[in-house]
Amino acid sequence: MVALMSSNMYEKIDELMERKYKIQLGGGDARIDAQHNRGKLTARERIELLLDPDTFMELNPFVEHRATHFGLDQMEAPGEGVVTGYGKINGRPVYLFAQDFTVFGGALGEMHAMKIAKVMDLAAKNGAPFIGLNDSGGARIQEGVSSLDGYGTIFYRNAIYSGVIPQISVILGPCAGGAVYSPAITDFVFMVEKTSQMFITGPKVIETVTGEKISAEDLGGAKVHSTVSGNAHFTGETEQEVLEGVRRLLSFLPQNNRDRAPVIEAEENNGWQEELLELVPAESTKVYDVRKVIEKIVDHGDFMEVQPNFARNIVIGLARIDGHSVGIIANQPKVMAGGLDIHSSDKLARFIRFCDCFNIPLLTFEDVSGFFPGINQEHGGIIRHGAKILYAYSEATVPKITVILRKAYGGAYVALNSKSIGADVVYAWPNAEIAVMGPEGAANVIFAKEIEQSEDPAATRAEKIALYREKFANPYVAASLGMVDDVIDPRETRQKVAQALEMLRNKQEDRPYKKHGNIPL
Repeated sequence: MVALMSSNMYEKIDELMERKYKIQLGGGDARIDAQHNRGKLTARERIELLLDPDTFMELNPFVEHRATHFGLDQMEAPGEGVVTGYGKINGRPVYLFAQDFTVFGGALGEMHAMKIAKVMDLAAKNGAPFIGLNDSGGARIQEGVSSLDGYGTIFYRNAIYSGVIPQISVILGPCAGGAVYSPAITDFVFMVEKTSQMFITGPKVIETVTGEKISAEDLGGAKVHSTVSGNAHFTGETEQEVLEGVRRLLSFLPQNNRDRAPVIEAEENNGWQEELLELVPAESTKVYDVRKVIEKIVDHGDFMEVQPNFARNIVIGLARIDGHSVGIIANQPKVMAGGLDIHSSDKLARFIRFCDCFNIPLLTFEDVSGFFPGINQEHGGIIRHGAKILYAYSEATVPKITVILRKAYGGAYVALNSKSIGADVVYAWPNAEIAVMGPEGAANVIFAKEIEQSEDPAATRAEKIALYREKFANPYVAASLGMVDDVIDPRETRQKVAQALEMLRNKQEDRPYKKHGNIPL
């Protein structure tokens, strides 16, 4: 009897192995070859690249669809076209799904969505990041409204878990129709150049409806979304490069909103950097690359810029100072003189809110001439978009530090983490100009009559500009009023920032009770 039971169990195990092998094979060898011929990896190959070796644990591999229309009852979909589970990145737990394009083109149906929703719930319950590897033709049309309902279950969780756990979307192929809204809600979107596309309506539909002709790549490729629309935060030439980027990003982030980012061994802080005097010209009209300033101040010069090719007049990204993660925000004088416009306002405000969600201090390097003027900006809603910056900084309760490198004029000065909207510490370099507007513009307004009636208007104007600069466009007036905490030698910026961050490490600040605010979207 024992021998019979043992033999029967071996048969059952053999059956189990056969079933699992079939599921792991997905759509079969021919479709796997087709995937490789497109320059794409399979779902399981992607998971293997993304996670630490031998850490992946699959969930719900045996789930099957229950649709019967249009011959689906005669069709198998191993794994339901999506692989779900959990593993580790840099030794820390993460949860994920990877759509399998070899099965129904990765199309989402009712049970496909159920698998994703279940693993999202586990991620939230366990306070770990959630990663979606997207490669899908969209909704499974044969399942009708059930597939649309499936998308809704995912969107709902994206929204509810926003600000609770980091959510990252990786687009590794097509992502069309309603499918694009899940990545849009998540915190960061990665795309592969010339392989990934995102759009709500594809080229054929657009041509039918509007008569416009465009390729899928020009409509929704990685270049478009990283430079024009701002929907993508990071891009890479290969899937391997993009997945390595996800691993790098997570190294800066905490596991959840109750956690803090991991502390990495810090670079020795000598506190004195002579090079900063050369990097930033004293003359306020000369351009420079603010990223070089950032790299001098952060640990090991390691700065992970977010959306580097979109709204380039503002620079945002993640770095470390004394081993602790910090969110960096900086005006970029190389582009639009570092002025703020509609796109940069959106880019900046969302990043501030992300850092505040996940306990990442904010460090702002300010060199701003103001909000960018123009009819298109005004009619496009710069008032509403610019207000998002004010709202985001005011709402944030993480440590907030500002360093005024040169210009800080008008409403943009107020918006970029001034004392009046909640900055904890504000430093200014001695060449900083803090005023309602630049000396040239101010002199033209205040001394208009004197300049006009002067025998030598040009000389009088130059004299009045110098007077205004001496009286108002310097850091000492603001410092005398407590709006600047200290005027510092540029060479000691890193040391001062590091000391301020250490001082603020245990900062606690509450806001009045409310269900949520109403940011001017």
